[in-house]
Amino acid sequence: MTGADKQTASTAQPDSARPIGGIGYPRTLGKVARGKNIHEDTLLATDYLNHFNEIVMLLDMVADIPECMEDAREWQPKSYADHFRDSCFQDKELAILAYENAPIRYRLPFDHLVAQMDATALAGLKAIEAAIAAGDEVRTKSTVAAVTGQLRQYIDLTSAIINGHNMTSEQDEIDALLASEDVDDLAALLKSS
Repeated sequence: MTGADKQTASTAQPDSARPIGGIGYPRTLGKVARGKNIHEDTLLATDYLNHFNEIVMLLDMVADIPECMEDAREWQPKSYADHFRDSCFQDKELAILAYENAPIRYRLPFDHLVAQMDATALAGLKAIEAAIAAGDEVRTKSTVAAVTGQLRQYIDLTSAIINGHNMTSEQDEIDALLASEDVDDLAALLKSS
C-alpha cells in the first residue's frame, strides 16, 4: 500500500457514516454548511421542525377553540425537501443537498421519527375531530393534550438528533420513548375515537 493509499484508507468513512444517497461528501458539505443553520456533522436543519411545531400550535388552539380544527385539518405531512422548497430559508438548496448526504447514523433515526410524527399527527387529527363531532369537550381536551404531548416528545428527540446526538443500538432511545406510558395513553385515546 502506498502512502496515498494508507491516507485514503485511514480517512475513509465507515459504512455507518456514509450517506444514504447523494454525492457522498458529508464532511465537505459540513464545512460549506458552517454558519448556515445546518448542523455541520448531521447535515440536518432544525428549521424542518417548524412544520411539526405548526401542528402542535394549531392543536393547542383547538383545545380551547374547536373552530380552529378547520385550520388544523389542512396540515399534511411534508417531506424535508418539500418543506425547504416551500420555505423562505435562505440556504434552502444547500439544506436539501445536505439532507441527501446526511450520515446514516443520524439520517435513519431522523427519518424514523419524522414518520412517527406524521403518523401521530394524522391519527391525532382524526381522533380530535371525532371528539369534537361527538360534542365531548373533555375528550377533545384530553386527546389534544395526549397528541401534542407526544408530538413535543418526538420533536425534542428529533432536535437532539439534528444537533448531533447519536442514537444508539439501532433505535434503543426511540423504542424507550415509544414504550412510555404517555404513548400507551395516546394509543388508548386514539382507539376510543
